Amino acid sequence: MTTSRTAPLNAAGFVTAFGAHSIAAGLGVEHQNIGVTLVSLGILLAVYDIAEVILKPVFGTLSDRVGVKPVIVGGLLAFAAVSLVGVFVAGPVALGIIRVGQGAAASAFSPASSAAVGRMAAPGAAGRYFGRYGSWKGLGYAAGPLLGGGAILLGGFPLLFVITAVGALITALWVLLTVPPLTVLPKARYTVVDLMRQVTSRSFLLPVLALATATAALGSAVGFLPAAGTERGMDVLASLGVVTTLAIVSSLVQPVVGRLIDARRLGVRLGIPLGLLFIVVGLLLPGVATAWVLYLSAILLGSGIGVVTALGFTHLATTTPAERLGRTMGTAELGRELGDAGGPLLVGAVAAAAGLPFGLAVLGALSAVVAATNGILLREPRRGRGDHSGGP
Repeated sequence: MTTSRTAPLNAAGFVTAFGAHSIAAGLGVEHQNIGVTLVSLGILLAVYDIAEVILKPVFGTLSDRVGVKPVIVGGLLAFAAVSLVGVFVAGPVALGIIRVGQGAAASAFSPASSAAVGRMAAPGAAGRYFGRYGSWKGLGYAAGPLLGGGAILLGGFPLLFVITAVGALITALWVLLTVPPLTVLPKARYTVVDLMRQVTSRSFLLPVLALATATAALGSAVGFLPAAGTERGMDVLASLGVVTTLAIVSSLVQPVVGRLIDARRLGVRLGIPLGLLFIVVGLLLPGVATAWVLYLSAILLGSGIGVVTALGFTHLATTTPAERLGRTMGTAELGRELGDAGGPLLVGAVAAAAGLPFGLAVLGALSAVVAATNGILLREPRRGRGDHSGGP
């Protein structure tokens, strides 16, 4: 199978990234105009991910039982329906409710899409497939702030919700018509002891911790870097451009990292700590008073997030039996969403007490700890699917 077969799945990744981060970046820029404090902004950024934390493992397991395709299509249709509701409501509370609904829908099609990518990847090419999938998500992160900001300027949040609804509907139809019905595979029985052993194995837990940390940095950057830009006198487009720069860099990095993985020139033990160190520096730079240093921060954050994301998901896909890829990806994305929810909450809480640069620096310090832990404890897997310790 060529990577073109997974194009609809890449589009699904784009939809969840665009839908989440266009609204998040818009909230970051407009939070003062709609009467939202930094703490409340952190909550609004987090509620999307809280819904995903609760539901992603459920839908991941469901996709293993009924097949990934119906879960992807159903999730995209639900995402479109919830977005249409957002056209007719307004205010911070309503926005929070809509983000919860979108997060619940994304929790269905996001892990199912990544599981389908793992199933459809050609032997020895998982890095390229997940690099391409992550790149399309990065494009969603890139387009989200710019198009979201433009839509808000032209027609407010209602126009933005129309765009997200139409995108989800088109992608659902594309998946329905072109993605093959991947066979539900027979599964071996696992005891609770087996599940706990798999979840707590270093091969699974450490990459997921790194993915969660990278996503915490991403979630915080999407909301708070535009806020930092506006506080320093940058206009709306320049502030949103910081997040767009981050996303473009991440999108460009991931396919390159995927090829390096497949060529065995980059592994998790070196690559994941290196990516996290980029994130650490990117989180410390906003402490510099110059407004435009935020763009350098975005470049470093995008590079680190791209490296960690491509390595983490490729590692999980190649160390997990195909019949439980859905559950593994759902559980792994639960860890990511905990980071995506926890990062903005942590940064927002610290920022309210000590200022935004200090809040980002605290997250940077935690990222440094995760980098050191992965560098010391994580081991390279055996080549291929022979090592099945990588997923629950």
